[in-house]
Amino acid sequence: MKFIDEARVELIAGNGGNGSASMRREKFVPRGGPDGGDGGRGGSIYAVADKDINTLVDYRFVKQYRAKHGENGRGADCYGKGADDIVLRMPVGTLITDAETGAVVADLTEDGQRYLLAKGGKGGLGNLHFKSSTNRAPRQFTKGDEGERRDLRLELKVLADIGLLGMPNAGKSTFIRAVSAARPKVADYPFTTLHPNLGVVRIDENRSFVIADIPGLIEGAAEGAGLGHRFLKHLQRTGLLLHLVDLAPFNDDTDPVREAHAILEELRKYDEELYAKPRWLVLNKLDMVPEEERENRIREFLEGYGWTAQEPDPYAPFDPLLPRMFTISGLTGEGCQQLCWSIMDYIEATRQRTNAKPEQIGAGSEEQAAYEPYDPTKS
Repeated sequence: MKFIDEARVELIAGNGGNGSASMRREKFVPRGGPDGGDGGRGGSIYAVADKDINTLVDYRFVKQYRAKHGENGRGADCYGKGADDIVLRMPVGTLITDAETGAVVADLTEDGQRYLLAKGGKGGLGNLHFKSSTNRAPRQFTKGDEGERRDLRLELKVLADIGLLGMPNAGKSTFIRAVSAARPKVADYPFTTLHPNLGVVRIDENRSFVIADIPGLIEGAAEGAGLGHRFLKHLQRTGLLLHLVDLAPFNDDTDPVREAHAILEELRKYDEELYAKPRWLVLNKLDMVPEEERENRIREFLEGYGWTAQEPDPYAPFDPLLPRMFTISGLTGEGCQQLCWSIMDYIEATRQRTNAKPEQIGAGSEEQAAYEPYDPTKS
């Protein structure tokens, strides 16, 4: 199925039915009085989040949804039938905004969430409601209200705990294949990943997290170069970014340090909040570097990159919230297990922090500083 993450739709809710101005007329019932019923309500349009849907492709080809009108009221106290509602099922993570104003209408973040997008018109009143002691034969009735019309923009932002970031061929797809059941395409040429892929990493029976893999970025991505800029929005909902760096590029002219800084600059240009997210540095393709050269290759990269954070002291309490660096091989699996365990510790630690009371974390404390993202451009 083709992956579509943006769409624009027009929604037209149904009008309410008109009320009826009817009088009861029977042979042996003189002065029967008013018996006009109310009109039925117009159909409304709802959005429902569905975890079994992962693309907005249905809304790319069908761009208008129109609910039916309510029936008019009739005599003999007959009320008009209300029209059926329309339910639009959308992927979890869909952000719905008004196409004209940009205001957020709904944010579907959980399976089964239901939002009213366009409300159907209310049915009119029949003359039955206007009778009184002084008005025994009313001819008044009201017409049904018009249904809402809305022009909406749908934008899918996948929900994941971890986001993978890196240049094309940095080994992101190979890594996600190594740690989860996801099977994205892997090849020896750039841009093998053409759309986001999600993988579930299971640590044990009750501990797991979701990783999102997006197409690789290149310089100028924030201005529209390459493919990755279209999918950077899928990283905005993640809690931690893994910056994968290729330690053994195919081209000898390629500088991993320059490419790593270029990725950070593209993040900064695209979205400051995305740039401010916690990031861990992951040096990949360790298997392609001879063992006798690995230590020097890693040290040279870290010095050029400006990495100053040290690995935690093995005898000190482990703090998963500090900026960290890992060396792995997505192909052989070396280092991947330790990385996944650390990610799980990070997720559980952030959840505990989220549930903690605000007064338990003081401003300017070391604990608060641990949450600030590492910026290699700062000394």
